[in-house]
Amino acid sequence: MAETSSTSRPAPGRLRTEDEGAVRWIVIDNPTRMNAFTADMWRALPRLIRAAEADAAVRVVVFRGEGERAFSAGADISEFETNRAGAQVREYDELNHEAFEVLAASSKPTIAMIRGFCMGGALEVAACCDLRIAAEGSQFAIPAAKLGIGYNPRWVKPLLGVVSAAAAKELLYTGRRFDHDEARAMGLLNRVVPSERLRAAVMETAAAIAENAPLSVLAAKRSIDELVAKPENADFAALDALVEACFMSEDYAEGRRAFLEKRKPKFSGR
Repeated sequence: MAETSSTSRPAPGRLRTEDEGAVRWIVIDNPTRMNAFTADMWRALPRLIRAAEADAAVRVVVFRGEGERAFSAGADISEFETNRAGAQVREYDELNHEAFEVLAASSKPTIAMIRGFCMGGALEVAACCDLRIAAEGSQFAIPAAKLGIGYNPRWVKPLLGVVSAAAAKELLYTGRRFDHDEARAMGLLNRVVPSERLRAAVMETAAAIAENAPLSVLAAKRSIDELVAKPENADFAALDALVEACFMSEDYAEGRRAFLEKRKPKFSGR
């Protein structure tokens, strides 16, 4: 399954998908340009997230970059003269914003598997994921100030969900590259592992999530996101309804039976 450009010309890069059990991989596939996102790739991202949402067999979505050099260098700067100049700026920003918004709102747990460079808009993609697991040697930056780009405040919000205001300011003010230790210290990363262990570590985490009750995971995801976004006026009625749905589900009955029978539960998401 793959998402490519809707035009007739060959796409310089693409997002493609791979399924591995209950895990849907979304691969950022543009290795000749350090997996930079083209406009077509930004356009494709919401469609792929929605497709994963609609597929009951998918329990976890994982992003990775093609090859060993980069998760992604961010937006493809070679397109900026045509796609991010003058009247085109707002249109390009809307492409980015839809991609980030749909990813952040996904009902499926999401993981960014980061190897190598994770820059600009790609760091925002990672920030919109629920978890971020990186290989040693990875590097992180948002170089907007070095390019004269005003960073959209809508994109600062997901960033502030994972790092402090002071760390976000340092990322945006300096535009410098942070190594994996600095990124972990600022809260950007959940874990850092040796490069040769990266895929295995991500799959272990994804498998652990996929084995659990989907409604329980969804209730936790929505509660955390809502309480972070609206600490003063969270919609507790909606969150309580998600918790109630867990107790009314077939999976809750299965979990109880499995515990009593001393076996592993088989959850269906119902």
